[in-house]
Amino acid sequence: MTDRPMTRETGAPVYDDQHSRTAGPRGPVTLEDVHLIEKLAHFNRERIPERVVHAKGAGAYGYFEVTHDVRRYTKAAFLSEIGKRTEVFVRFSTVGGEQGSADTERDPRGFAVKFYTEEGNYDLVGNNTPVFFIRDPLKFPDFIHTQKRHPQTHLKDPNMMWDFWSLTPESMHQVLILFSNRGTPYGYRHMHGFGSHTFSWINDEGEIVWVKYHFLTDQGIRNFRRHEAVEMAGRDPDFATRDLYDAIEQGNFPSWTLYVQIMPFQDAEAYAFDPFDVTKVWLHGDYPLIPVGKLVLNRNPRNYFAEVEQAAFSPANVVPGIGFSPDKMLQGRLFAYGDAHRYRLGANYNLLPVNRPHATSAQNYQRDGAMRFDDNGGGSVNYYPNRFGEPAPTERARGPEYPVHGLVGHHEYRDRDFYTQPRKLYRLLPPAEQADLIDNLAASLRQVEPDIVERQMYHFEQIDPELAKRVSESLARA
Repeated sequence: MTDRPMTRETGAPVYDDQHSRTAGPRGPVTLEDVHLIEKLAHFNRERIPERVVHAKGAGAYGYFEVTHDVRRYTKAAFLSEIGKRTEVFVRFSTVGGEQGSADTERDPRGFAVKFYTEEGNYDLVGNNTPVFFIRDPLKFPDFIHTQKRHPQTHLKDPNMMWDFWSLTPESMHQVLILFSNRGTPYGYRHMHGFGSHTFSWINDEGEIVWVKYHFLTDQGIRNFRRHEAVEMAGRDPDFATRDLYDAIEQGNFPSWTLYVQIMPFQDAEAYAFDPFDVTKVWLHGDYPLIPVGKLVLNRNPRNYFAEVEQAAFSPANVVPGIGFSPDKMLQGRLFAYGDAHRYRLGANYNLLPVNRPHATSAQNYQRDGAMRFDDNGGGSVNYYPNRFGEPAPTERARGPEYPVHGLVGHHEYRDRDFYTQPRKLYRLLPPAEQADLIDNLAASLRQVEPDIVERQMYHFEQIDPELAKRVSESLARA
């Protein structure tokens, strides 16, 4: 027993939570049982729309500590001195699966970091791969449709996936990564994380450099092979979620070392390929990894729904010293993520505890909207400019300024080299991992219609004739 009274949402005490208020012992139930009505109505609304992508995930809190001086590149306050720590929340996820899908399915993994900095929240929203399937946001809804369920059968359909990929040769780099063993990582602790896109850093003098982020796991890379991933999906479909939670509870805090690649601003115009093309990586020989700091996760959320399911990340959330780039996919995401959160969580999603700033406070003139659960600005003015000395824009927040030119139109990427980087990737794989890649590709393509397979084999031939030959031989053995 407890001396704490149960209450309704209004705080009024509840008399009975086991027996509905009825007309006599046999009923019927009366509409005046407001506790019953409130309880059922709330239950009906417990499930908010799941994310269209990255629906299933796990998260944890921790800190980021600067270990190397990068002040020559960026004025971002949280990177301003060695030893400085910033609170973070990280969410890992599968991309294509629904809430109830298995953690070990072949899929890219989301790797999203929210830095609670003293100048506002900075979100780095990436994946466990350095590239992506497409490079124009106009293709994104179509691509995701192919990863979801067939509109008639409501089943996952490999024909949809391979039809799209075989007609979208820019996807070949990510396809090879996905069908290597990196497509089935051993939980979230044993994979790298990447910002994937090109971003900009701005220093105190206003100088701009281009930057790519690499979080390299300190636990070491570890992946499932295909049959192991399938077996684990049947034995423990929540393996990655459980593995992360248990490791932190046991004090075995996972960590990653952050490196960046820095490209001088003027190099972008003359580089061997478009550096803003998210289907390609910058060669490390051209722009080596520069260490920045350490990411450590040391605290599990107290409530999954409040802190993981309602966590909202967006690449549009930047702080002074960090900006965007002309990367077309990044530009599309700057709109899409916030729009998704407003649909899923409401206009005031940034007031939720996991999303609001922790090291500072939000100060603006946005008011009202559904679920406004703070004081809504109290009696302060809700417009700008005003004569009351209320918050005003600041020069420190000036973003990168770079020239743009050309005719407005629907422009294709000029670079049509879809095969050089996938070829290098294939040839870098050790023999055992090459064999697994062939096996994984063939296992998927066996479910695909012959004309689609034939079209896809053309791309394998362009990547490496040996790759095409081995996939073809593996399919013939089926």
